Amino acid sequence: MTDPIADYLTRLRNAIKARHRIVEIPASNIKKEITKVLFDKGYIQNYKFDDSSVQGTIKIALKYNPVTKQPAIVKLERVSKPGLRKYKGADELPRVLNGLGVAILSTSKGVITDKEARTLNVGGEVLCYVY
Repeated sequence: MTDPIADYLTRLRNAIKARHRIVEIPASNIKKEITKVLFDKGYIQNYKFDDSSVQGTIKIALKYNPVTKQPAIVKLERVSKPGLRKYKGADELPRVLNGLGVAILSTSKGVITDKEARTLNVGGEVLCYVY
């Protein structure tokens, strides 16, 4: 597999479209960090890291509106790809939906959102947009 982060995002997108409650994804350190950011920002209901096998898995409980049954994640978009990496400095960080969405970045301070990167004044690789 050439792009495990794109596979992670695609599995989440497919599970949301199929209205699944739980999605199981092969684990890696960067996927675990992205999952933590999605949970902290309220896009997923819960997660669990299962390290019983060699690679391990991430079980993610997806979040839906209890009344309208609409998913909390409307769109997941991969930005930086293995063929074309997208790096942004601290002064040119993207704003997703004018601040309503989140850009997830891989920085020297770890995997953080665009808002946290602005306060820490660090730039990095823009992994994906979530809204």
